[in-house]
Amino acid sequence: MDDRKKREMAPTGEYIAGMNTYSQEFRQQGLEGLQQAKRRWEEEEAGGRPERQGSFRTASDLAVERLYTPLESSPDYLSNLGFPGRFPFTRGVQPTMYRGRFWTMRQYAGFGTAEESNRRYKYLLEQGQTGLSVAFDLPTQLGLDADDPLAAGEVGKVGVSISSLEDMEVLLDGIPLDRVSTSMTINAPAAILLAMYIAVAEKQGVPTEKLSGTIQNDILKEYAARGTYIFPPEPSLRLITDVFSFCARHLPEWNTISISGYHMREAGCTAVQEVAFTLANGLEYVQRAVRAGLDVDAFAPRLSFFFNAHMDFLEEVAKFRAARRLWARLMRDRVGARDPRSWMLRFHTQTAGSSLTAQQPDNNVVRVALQALAAVLGGTQSLHTNARDEALALPTEESARVALRTQQIIAYESGVADTVDPLGGSYYVEHLTDRIEAEALAYIDRIEAMGGAATAIERGFVQREIQEAAYRYQRQVESGERLVVGVNRFTLEAEAQPELLTLNPAVEAHQAERLARLRRQRNGGAVEQALTALRRAAEGGDNLLPPILDAVRAYATIGEISGALRSVFGEYRPAAEV
Repeated sequence: MDDRKKREMAPTGEYIAGMNTYSQEFRQQGLEGLQQAKRRWEEEEAGGRPERQGSFRTASDLAVERLYTPLESSPDYLSNLGFPGRFPFTRGVQPTMYRGRFWTMRQYAGFGTAEESNRRYKYLLEQGQTGLSVAFDLPTQLGLDADDPLAAGEVGKVGVSISSLEDMEVLLDGIPLDRVSTSMTINAPAAILLAMYIAVAEKQGVPTEKLSGTIQNDILKEYAARGTYIFPPEPSLRLITDVFSFCARHLPEWNTISISGYHMREAGCTAVQEVAFTLANGLEYVQRAVRAGLDVDAFAPRLSFFFNAHMDFLEEVAKFRAARRLWARLMRDRVGARDPRSWMLRFHTQTAGSSLTAQQPDNNVVRVALQALAAVLGGTQSLHTNARDEALALPTEESARVALRTQQIIAYESGVADTVDPLGGSYYVEHLTDRIEAEALAYIDRIEAMGGAATAIERGFVQREIQEAAYRYQRQVESGERLVVGVNRFTLEAEAQPELLTLNPAVEAHQAERLARLRRQRNGGAVEQALTALRRAAEGGDNLLPPILDAVRAYATIGEISGALRSVFGEYRPAAEV
């Protein structure tokens, strides 16, 4: 070692030696001495000081104490924290986390026609985005063709309109599917959209084993919080387990489901409930697949999760860490998975759309930055940052670029990605992690006692819990108990309206014309033969992915394929609507 290195390290070495001496003294003093010292501090220093309010609570209504010490956090480091890349994965699922590679930077995008969305994807990739995240319009999410009467007025509005393989070919034109990871936010018709993606890859000459990405494919949260369901729960769950089985054989790098707490959080649940309901849904999917004869270690390593990053910064960091630890324990100790990869909770995060305000929309840039930072400090594997104008419209290219730059600044300038789990060991963060895990586990035990997540949703338990939490939050905002900058405090009398993205009103007619042309040009006999085979498979017990893929290759539309399945499975109607 040269003299320069020795000089640089000398102060560090002296500091560490001093800290070691301090640590030995601290251990000798013990927790009992700490408790006495804290009591004296409370009496002599802090006790009589005025504070901003009578009590402090997190967004999940957990009490926040004035100060946290080792007295309030778990003393067992190895069993509760451990090391990143090892059970229970509290500190991360990879040993080096972002020192090896950054999280995947995705920007959720899709609107209008496939051509328009394709241009946006290429723009975002040119700006440094590292993965696609596809938003589909409501007709696509509900398995309806763009020319279906029920689709009128919604085509291309909240996402891209995809009715057939032809649309998917245009959407992905010029995008190398063997080099780009694609996430598709699609649920009820997830198997159909996955089949379309596979068929496009075939046309590009990309083998399925090289495809990487995710389909959301999480139907339980649709019944609980979002509403874009098609079929009743049992056949919907069959489709999901069929995807697990098919991908385990043919798409080894594909995440077969993204078990989503995001939408339940957007509907109003708390951070604790988000962890509990998401992991309870995950257990339901795992148990269904095992009952269907699948080996848990054959499919569980490809499960992924999708969480919300909300405004209570430290609670959100603790939420991600608690979810990771709790899932590891559930999978190992309750499910009996043996492969450590099956214990890992890998997740995508999106910043909280429900936290964005139409008032003073530039404030949303700050909100999104804080939420994104919480996701990174919590150890996310991929991240979408909302744009500042999304409370008003779909984002413009400029606002989408600012949202992406937010991630890039965190990655390349902030330094938080240079060490693993930088908030690990914070007395408050560790206390919150323990508390959220315990509260979420209590919810899961209650749901399991009912018979599992599907039964709890059918009984309306999960929906009621979400609705009550949303009602409490809204009452707090309206009363001023919970402050939202620019909304119930620090408001402006007049605000300038930002430039907003406007959608082409001719999208619906364009899509209808494309469908009419497709139906004239395709082989109608081949389409009907494929749909007949699909109906027969649905009536039996065969895996549905191969006949769906055959129908897609024949250019059957999403409405026709969904209709074939509807004719066998029926449609879901909530009990209140029956």
